[in-house]
Amino acid sequence: MVAIALMGLLALVAAVTQPFVSPVRYQSPSVDAARLAAHVKHLSVDLFPRSSDRLDNTERAAKYVFDEFEAAGAKVSIQDVIVRGAKYKNIIARFGPQDGALIVVGAHYDSHGDAAAGALYPSGFTPDTHTPGADDNASGVAGLIELAHLLGQRPPSRAVELVAYALEEPPHFRTGDMGSVWHARSLATSKRDVVLMLSLEMIGFFSEAPGSQHFPVPGMQHLYPDRGNFIALVGELGDVANMRRAKALMSGGSELPVYSINAPATLQGIDFSDHRSYWGEGYPALMVTDTAFFRNAHYHRASDTHEKLDYRRMAQVVQSVFALVQQY
Repeated sequence: MVAIALMGLLALVAAVTQPFVSPVRYQSPSVDAARLAAHVKHLSVDLFPRSSDRLDNTERAAKYVFDEFEAAGAKVSIQDVIVRGAKYKNIIARFGPQDGALIVVGAHYDSHGDAAAGALYPSGFTPDTHTPGADDNASGVAGLIELAHLLGQRPPSRAVELVAYALEEPPHFRTGDMGSVWHARSLATSKRDVVLMLSLEMIGFFSEAPGSQHFPVPGMQHLYPDRGNFIALVGELGDVANMRRAKALMSGGSELPVYSINAPATLQGIDFSDHRSYWGEGYPALMVTDTAFFRNAHYHRASDTHEKLDYRRMAQVVQSVFALVQQY
């Protein structure tokens, strides 16, 4: 009985963590870390704050992404996201064939802000009420932009949409107002087949310090590194097949270690980004993340600034995602 119980436990661990996935080697083109740094700095400094209550800056951020997508050679369109009379924008870049099964890669360009707290100040905000949002989520948007430039140089054989979303942060999170909800719903309405969605959610913070990686429940430290020097893939508990394939392809796209977890949404952090919007429409979706507040103590704080990010490793994340998109 003990042996059977142990085998069951090992099988569960394997299903959750996919420890024996072999990388599929792929020579991704290089990604310029300096360009990533420039995007993050512009979004987090020049366009600060990018929260939903600062429509001027969200509009400027949307235009910046639109222009970068166009420069990459994409077919670019705007999806209006209208919430309580205010108009926000999803920016969509299309590559590859117009028809057929689709891969979606998305990242939200808004940053966290507390409008009520900001109203106590003449400007309506300070870094303490409205975070610069360098890792969360200028990093994801920068990665999306550079992924667009790679796809412009090497067009994919499958249809691909890159989407920069409005309104991921509170008070819109977990509501139908999220830009990603609007996009996922539009795909479902048009009956578009989506083979995989990837959410780039905080991809820039890494650390080699022992104990720098934290976890939502005790015991996970025995399954994952205690140093925040890897990128994580996060998915639903039952979606093991897509996870194994995605992990194999991403692991082979760069030298950056890729760890994965399939878990129920009741585990803290599992559904904390735009991928959850696609789950709601029945689409397979995974989050690509540096694990947010389980590693980055600057999450939703004034200290989430551009100079704290590791752009060399960010470049490797983009290479890994490119390898997945090209081969999935």
